[in-house]
Amino acid sequence: MKTRKTVFLSRTVIVFGLVSFLNDAGSEMITPLLPIFLTATLGAGPAVVGLIEGTAEATASLLKLYSGRMADKGWNQKGLVLGGYSVSNLARPLIGLAFGWGWVLAMRFFDRIGKGLRTSPRDALIAASTDPGSLGRAFGFHRTLDNGGAMLGPLCAWVLLNNHMSIGHVFLWSLVPGVLVICLLCFGLEATPSPSVKKKLPPLRWSVLDHRLRGLILASGGLALACAPEAFLILWATSQGLQVTWVPLIWAAASAVKMLVSGPAGSLSDRFGRLAILRFGWSFRILLLIGLAWSCSGEHPVLVWPIFLAYAASLAATEGAERALIADFAAKGQQATAFGLYHMVIGLAVLPGALFFGLVWQGFGPGAAFSMNALLSACAMFYLQVQYRRK
Repeated sequence: MKTRKTVFLSRTVIVFGLVSFLNDAGSEMITPLLPIFLTATLGAGPAVVGLIEGTAEATASLLKLYSGRMADKGWNQKGLVLGGYSVSNLARPLIGLAFGWGWVLAMRFFDRIGKGLRTSPRDALIAASTDPGSLGRAFGFHRTLDNGGAMLGPLCAWVLLNNHMSIGHVFLWSLVPGVLVICLLCFGLEATPSPSVKKKLPPLRWSVLDHRLRGLILASGGLALACAPEAFLILWATSQGLQVTWVPLIWAAASAVKMLVSGPAGSLSDRFGRLAILRFGWSFRILLLIGLAWSCSGEHPVLVWPIFLAYAASLAATEGAERALIADFAAKGQQATAFGLYHMVIGLAVLPGALFFGLVWQGFGPGAAFSMNALLSACAMFYLQVQYRRK
């Protein structure tokens, strides 16, 4: 698809960056408050928090592969993206009407259906409108605005909470940026006409993929399995003495760190290589998981902000490089499928990872849960190294 370009980035990349900014502003008005809403308001336990978050991500991931195949076969990509964002931004505010954790699970399920429909076609459109040598910068720019919205959302929630608004009403207010997302997509994104005859794709076979692509997908899945869910980081922070009224602010600060890190890190992957950025970011994450495990031995309120923000930086440092690598090694005409497979494996790993993390936390304490994830992360990083050394 041909798109008009600015001096640096295509119109498609810029529009998707703004869309992600607004969408995450609405989403992150909810996300940092959701574990507190579930546990304090609805009486759910840590295992239920893990179940809801894991189920939500697994749902999105299965659809990401399906929507990627649909896009590569010739389905209207703008239609898939618009439909996905619309479903999410209608379902998400309805969490504010929850009368039990089952309702939250249902709304999160529909929210993630929307994410599953839009993500792979969106990433493929970004890759198709960008020169190969600038993929890291394009995906880094997109992640920068995405994280900028994730910073704005908690700040809006904090203002509403401090004006004596309930958590449920804060969730309902997230409809406002959602409406702006839909308007921007309708009028800002260029049309992507569908061919009269759908393309026939070869069967999706794992064995024919580039071995480096397979290595990245499996290693990223291992990292997702071992990634400490951010909802549990909120529970860790409050257990260390962080007041509930500060939760939206620390979440916003974490998103600000991601915004500052993701763009430069993506550009650095264009210059110094994707693998070097992955090694650094993943190693840093392992060290922080070890630090989180150690901090659980007592109460260390002075460490809450530094560790929370450093962990956010470790996540953002590899976002652009991972997506650029997918585009680098995907077969021509099957980039959306490759992105879908990548997102699917990550999301499927999130469900057992989040659930098991919650069970270990509940049964043996948070220190054991963080230690387990540090070990699993090291194994995933070692596996990626082995795959890239193969000829």
